[in-house]
Amino acid sequence: MTPRLDEDRQMFRGFLLMLLSLFALTSVQAEYRSPETVEGATTISAEQARAMFDQGEAFIDVRNPKLYARKHIPGAHHLDLKYAFSEETLGKVAAKDQSIVIYCSGVKCSRSYRAAELALSWGYQKVYYFRGGIVDWKKAGYPTETSN
Repeated sequence: MTPRLDEDRQMFRGFLLMLLSLFALTSVQAEYRSPETVEGATTISAEQARAMFDQGEAFIDVRNPKLYARKHIPGAHHLDLKYAFSEETLGKVAAKDQSIVIYCSGVKCSRSYRAAELALSWGYQKVYYFRGGIVDWKKAGYPTETSN
């Protein structure tokens, strides 16, 4: 085998390995599902979330501002997990013994899971993890609103 042909084969193998690695990373990300439960919180369905909405419970939307503005549950408090969700800001929405429903973009989003864990760590006692989030809410045909 000539040295040039050997170099070409090595480059081709490296290229294939890189493509396979990229494919593996992409498929792992595409398959992400948020955890079904948060220890200490109650996981709720869209129907249960609607019942809590009808009772006037506090809803916390932890998505980014662009997604919140596009569509959110009417009256939901926007506390972007990355920039606005803190013990102090959550305290302005609800006392630690009040019910709070935390949601994001659905099962492919981890923000509501992480926010529920944080709320529990801050001493909130009635945390409801709406895992299906705005996706399940809209699928159920429940009302939404937009912001400017």
